[in-house]
Amino acid sequence: MVSSSSHTSRLKYVSLGVLVLQTTSLVLTMRYSRTLKEDGPRYLASSAVVSAEVLKIITCTFLVLMENNYNMRAMNQLLKEEIVNKPVETLKLAVPAGIYTLQNNLLYVALSNLDAATYQVTYQLKILTTALFSVSMLGKRLGLYQWLSLLLLMAGVTLVQWPSDSGGDAEEKALSAGSQFVGLMAVLMACVSSGFAGVYFEKILKETKQSVWVRNIQLGLFSFVLGFIGMMVYDGQSVRQSGMFQGYSTVTCIVVALQAVGGLVVAVVIKYADNILKGFATSLSIILSTLISYFLLKDFSPTGLFFLGALLVIAATFLYGYERKPASSSSGIKV
Repeated sequence: MVSSSSHTSRLKYVSLGVLVLQTTSLVLTMRYSRTLKEDGPRYLASSAVVSAEVLKIITCTFLVLMENNYNMRAMNQLLKEEIVNKPVETLKLAVPAGIYTLQNNLLYVALSNLDAATYQVTYQLKILTTALFSVSMLGKRLGLYQWLSLLLLMAGVTLVQWPSDSGGDAEEKALSAGSQFVGLMAVLMACVSSGFAGVYFEKILKETKQSVWVRNIQLGLFSFVLGFIGMMVYDGQSVRQSGMFQGYSTVTCIVVALQAVGGLVVAVVIKYADNILKGFATSLSIILSTLISYFLLKDFSPTGLFFLGALLVIAATFLYGYERKPASSSSGIKV
């Protein structure tokens, strides 16, 4: 019993550690791919989202095959029983699939307009939306320290986004401000969608004994269909002219692979830890993103307000971890 509990705890923190590394590498490579100057057209973000879903479906199908001892007949029977013969359960995944598809497209917009470090800090607002949705949809109770950490988080993100008086041409500053506003709006919309979809998916996972990989196949199928429709609606002309994979490079393929793997890592994390803890662990990747953005990508000039805001976000991480367990009825705060 003790051994099983320690194994689960160890697996939980290993999953969270992998998620931090995956998130950092995804953000940095995605930012690099969206700012890299290349000959010819740049790859379509909508196409990358669709490609990631296809790769995720293939990976999950292989994992289901492994769970069935590489028995194709057993796997086909399981998928038919869980997906085809349970249409109501399958349709439940259409909601988070649509929101995740929107969120993934928004992240490309955000990283086309914001440097990786600023994006990483601002995107941690998804912790706040996840907490609020967890309380309202799952009935969770958060302790005093957890609510204080959320206030610290909001203060930190506000400082990071606070406009600075930088020198330069007035027209250039106006373009930069406009670009940052577009990026900020994209991140805020992604935070709300991430919070809702994450909690909704967590609720479905914890209400069923079904394999998490089967659930991800269902999720991926809806995401693929919705993503493909979105690609043809918004980028249909470009796709017809130059193909779906126009502008793809080695970096693009790495971004697609990281995005696909990231979805599966998130699924494992949700299984062994709650959504809010997952979000706070991801905020630790701010440190790596800031250092690499400054020293390697050279697209980020940190200010005193940024460092103060980032410190508040990281402090919020440790404050939340100080009281991980749900508070008792006498000390909990519920909204």
